[in-house]
Amino acid sequence: MPAIEVAGIIAKPRSETAARILPELIRWLIDHKTGVRLDPESAAYAGYGAGVPREQVPDGTQLVIVLGGDGTLLSAARAISGRDIPLFAVNLGGLGFLTAITIDQLYPQLERVLSGEMPVTRNRMLHSEVWRAGKKLVAYEALNDLVLTKAEIARMIDLEVQIDGRFVCVYKADGLIVATPTGSTAYSLSAGGPIVLPNVACLLITPICPHTLTNRPVVVPDDRVIQVINSSEDGVTYLTIDGQIGATLKKDDRVVCQRSQHHVGLIRPVEQLFFDVLREKLKWGGR
Repeated sequence: MPAIEVAGIIAKPRSETAARILPELIRWLIDHKTGVRLDPESAAYAGYGAGVPREQVPDGTQLVIVLGGDGTLLSAARAISGRDIPLFAVNLGGLGFLTAITIDQLYPQLERVLSGEMPVTRNRMLHSEVWRAGKKLVAYEALNDLVLTKAEIARMIDLEVQIDGRFVCVYKADGLIVATPTGSTAYSLSAGGPIVLPNVACLLITPICPHTLTNRPVVVPDDRVIQVINSSEDGVTYLTIDGQIGATLKKDDRVVCQRSQHHVGLIRPVEQLFFDVLREKLKWGGR
């Protein structure tokens, strides 16, 4: 891991905890000869100028510190935009599967990062494209998942799924999730999907409340291309990326999903294992 000369900071909006922590964190970094770049929320908390747009925070940095929950981390992952800059994610409360560092651990773990001791786990992203009438409309990168859901109350949608061009089935359901292993503990888990270790090379297809009860989650190798065709009428199906951005689909729109060329580097405490997080977050029994 390269020496940390400049650290970016991305904070959760409207967070009293972030507002309390940030001024001290900035002083600590400066005392450790580390410059800072702040997004507008962080700058407002610290009285540190106007900040820069979130997507510009990683410019010239070797580390991005995220203060918030998993939602803030997902936003920061998009801001990284494929650059090889690790994220140091601090959980300010809530479930937080991805934001594994607690407030109490903030400075001890930062000390280890600045000394080069902290390992980085590389989490592969999901690349998706929306095609309409043979033309690509837009492309997205997701860390957790891509979700197609109904845009109207009390109405199921019809979604045809193909893998490598071969027909799988038509899901009549409230929606469908295509998730990465990282996203297996997010919406997919709530919809009955399996928990997958982050380093497993696969993608998950998880239906949401399917009309056919035998439609179950499917795990496929991540070298396959998953295509979802919207068979519902215009405006009935909504596409969401990581629960934060998206678009309304038209009939016969095709959503093409495959493993991304990009990874997101997440810094975790050396002593913390994936199953430690599961026991803590899901309240699994210990010894």
